[in-house]
Amino acid sequence: MRGLHADTGYLLYRLGLRSGQLFNAFLQESGVRLRHYAVLRFLATSEGALQRELSARLGYDPSAIVGLVDDLEKLGFAERRPAPDDRRSRIVALTPDGRAFLRGTDEAGLRVTNELLDPLDPADRETLHTLLRRIAQDGLA
Repeated sequence: MRGLHADTGYLLYRLGLRSGQLFNAFLQESGVRLRHYAVLRFLATSEGALQRELSARLGYDPSAIVGLVDDLEKLGFAERRPAPDDRRSRIVALTPDGRAFLRGTDEAGLRVTNELLDPLDPADRETLHTLLRRIAQDGLA
């Protein structure tokens, strides 16, 4: 039987757990969790998105997106607006407060990433990032 640390899938899983723990710890004071943060980061790259698009792009269950957007609205970080081409649909957009929140998290997010990747030198970090992007583009996009 192979050891767990010989299993790449398990190592990726553990790394994901550790990353989530670190990010959630730094976000804890704000009332935002990593799943909220991912929605905000996605919205920061667009002029808004339909909830079903958020679900598809982030890989979250549609019912989870509803709750996440509700939470972000309560915090004043996102808002739902009528879609211009379909009044029944709502576009979720980042608010100015949401943009300010994200700007305020940039440095802390970098510290979390640096803590997580501390054992790697800069060249290894770049290689890891390149490989993870390749995997994400093929399997997660």
